[in-house]
Amino acid sequence: MGRISPGWVGTLSRHGFAPTTEVWDFVSISLAVAAADFACRRQGSADGWTRMIELTVALCEPQIWLEQRSLLERTFRFLTGDFWNLNFVDGGVPAPTTAAPKSNDADCVALLSGGLDSLVGGIDLTSNGRRPLFVSQVAKGDKQTQKLFARRLGAADRHLQWNHRITVPHATERSTRGRSIVFLAFALLATTTLPAWQGGMTTDLVIPENGFISLNVALNAGRFGSYSTKTTHPTFLDAIQSIFNHAGLRATLIRPYQFATKGELLRDCADRGLLEELAEHSTSCGRFGFYNYTHCGRCVPCLVRRASFLSAAIPDTTSRYVFPDLAVAGRDRGANDVGSVGAAYVTYRQKGIDRLVGGAMSFAEPGQRADYVAVAERGLEELGHLLQVHNAL
Repeated sequence: MGRISPGWVGTLSRHGFAPTTEVWDFVSISLAVAAADFACRRQGSADGWTRMIELTVALCEPQIWLEQRSLLERTFRFLTGDFWNLNFVDGGVPAPTTAAPKSNDADCVALLSGGLDSLVGGIDLTSNGRRPLFVSQVAKGDKQTQKLFARRLGAADRHLQWNHRITVPHATERSTRGRSIVFLAFALLATTTLPAWQGGMTTDLVIPENGFISLNVALNAGRFGSYSTKTTHPTFLDAIQSIFNHAGLRATLIRPYQFATKGELLRDCADRGLLEELAEHSTSCGRFGFYNYTHCGRCVPCLVRRASFLSAAIPDTTSRYVFPDLAVAGRDRGANDVGSVGAAYVTYRQKGIDRLVGGAMSFAEPGQRADYVAVAERGLEELGHLLQVHNAL
């Protein structure tokens, strides 16, 4: 038997959380999907990746979610690359209740992961006079960084750090494509403490992620579909917004950097001094834990990070990259993306951006396709410049 967030309901009640049934049921669905994602290993599937997952979730009011079952299944299919068959039944864990509901003076909720983008997002919101309630999903190696950022942004008392605490009684699946849905569920739960929500109004839920990473365009033939993460992809977030709207969840997903590269995001930060002070503490690496909580320097997130500092003319004060010299980093053993990024940049320069993105922009409305293509193009330019500076091209 596995477990999900043991003791959390009681903790939430003691801290004044009293979400509506609709909010709590969405949290329950999200935690269940993440748990199934952990528990069902891809190794035994026919193609070594795609799973067929049948999941039954007990909810407080299942009828609302039965009406959206097809949309939920398609949304999770896009996110994890698997076929989901969802069943919603009565008998869910009751929502936390309290005699004194929690409230605060925040005017929005913002994700604070401990990465560079969320740092800039927090700086920009605060500098523009907003009072965000920061929500963090605790990950090993990032907990103290999240606290540091919240404190330096003057929001130590407006910061929630939650962990799904999912345990599985056997070896777990490591790809964890479904984990991001929990982050959004945590943020939705946090919105119920905002005065606007409690007054019956709609609240802003800010997702600070640069557009280039959100699109996560496949850089080679082996990274199509869910082999590239879709955590903040427009298709996924648009589907989540539709789900929120249908269920009467009064939260609007705000994506302020959807058409900005990471370099542009850093360059336009509202408080450059604070950014330069805190940037070294941020985490970007896709293999951070594997390298003992050190940036590898050669995965796509690390390369985008390094390129963004270069593009924004901000000193890269990252304490250490395991592979600092990109001219030779691709020759060492282990997974690395230097070659893929280099090949993608050459393809783009020789044959144009459309040859690289292919049908990856088919989701976009006609009036926005050019903007999405442009941010992909500018992101590749930043990466290409990085590789050229390192004589890796």
